[in-house]
Amino acid sequence: MSSGQKRADIKYGLDVGVVLKEDQAIGRLTYGKVQKILTNSPTHPHGIKVCLNTGEVGRVKEIL
Repeated sequence: MSSGQKRADIKYGLDVGVVLKEDQAIGRLTYGKVQKILTNSPTHPHGIKVCLNTGEVGRVKEIL
């Protein structure tokens, strides 16, 4: 498993665990497939922001 801080590690259709904005305080992960990569920079300390196939937006915490 990777931490999801490097944009190069994230691909469309990848199964990932993300933390949604409303779940940041408790750190609950939501799982789904990457539909769109929203972070433009090559790395981000809190995880690359993606849109899942469910339409939910969050930062990648783990790559499955």
